[in-house]
Amino acid sequence: MSQPTENVASELAQALRDRLDIIADETSRKDTERHIARLRAITEKIEKLEADLPRPLDPRLSHYLQRQSYDKALEFLETQIGSRSN
Repeated sequence: MSQPTENVASELAQALRDRLDIIADETSRKDTERHIARLRAITEKIEKLEADLPRPLDPRLSHYLQRQSYDKALEFLETQIGSRSN
């Protein structure tokens, strides 16, 4: 991957982690409207970053993102990013 691609992939991985943090935030869930707004905002960010990834996408990553299998997408990205830093 080129540097810009790695940056977008890293940003996407971080957004996916942020989404997991929001989901796990029990305090946030007490204010349903705010919690939903936070989830909506991070989902929009994920979708924007996905659109910024260069094409063609790896078929597995594309599948995970299309199906909103964000845990699997994060695992895939972390594996890819980790393998490039070694």
